[in-house]
Amino acid sequence: MKFAVIVFPGSNCDVDMYHAILDELSEEVEYVWHDAESLDQYDGILLPGGFSYGDYLRSGAIARFSNVMKEVVKAAEAGKPVLGVCNGFQILLESGLLPGAMKRNESLQFICKQVELKVTNSQTMFTNCYDQDEVITVPIAHGEGNYYCDEETLRQLKENNQIVFTYKDNPNGSLENIAGIVNEKGNVLGMMPHPERAVDELLGGADGLKLFQSIVKQWREAHVINA
Repeated sequence: MKFAVIVFPGSNCDVDMYHAILDELSEEVEYVWHDAESLDQYDGILLPGGFSYGDYLRSGAIARFSNVMKEVVKAAEAGKPVLGVCNGFQILLESGLLPGAMKRNESLQFICKQVELKVTNSQTMFTNCYDQDEVITVPIAHGEGNYYCDEETLRQLKENNQIVFTYKDNPNGSLENIAGIVNEKGNVLGMMPHPERAVDELLGGADGLKLFQSIVKQWREAHVINA
């Protein structure tokens, strides 16, 4: 499986994402600059955290107009796995690939610490290696991670089982403790916690590794069936 790590001006978690794929999964991965005109050669798309374009206007608001985002949308529509972490999640929200918006943390402070997450949907291409309701520990590092959506959107998220991760101890004030959601098709995941920083015990824990293993597992199973 071949992954693309999208690099925007201001990305700072792209190296973490790259090495999670290369060193822990032993899969192919390449950095792809924000002005790329095609992602056709990649099987999975990863949008890392950071401060794309300095987070001017709103986090992710400028990045969503990058040339490569047309290709990210195209990949999502084709059913390829698209993962956005932290700033990557914010970009997915701004681009309309996921519903809702991000507000400043309830404390109005930047938060950087380990948090416990509950896997509320283990039947997605990103969570099939986890147990339902499994509790995992993954770090967060953000100032605008307070997820919000209107009542109708929240109802749809619940009805379609699109809420994938929830915080056990809500650190930022997110609606319904939401830490990560998928689109209706289930191939686009946005989450504020950083699974790529929890893929090896040397980093303090490896609970995030199963997320990347889930993507590869489902991709391989699909390609064996279609072979």
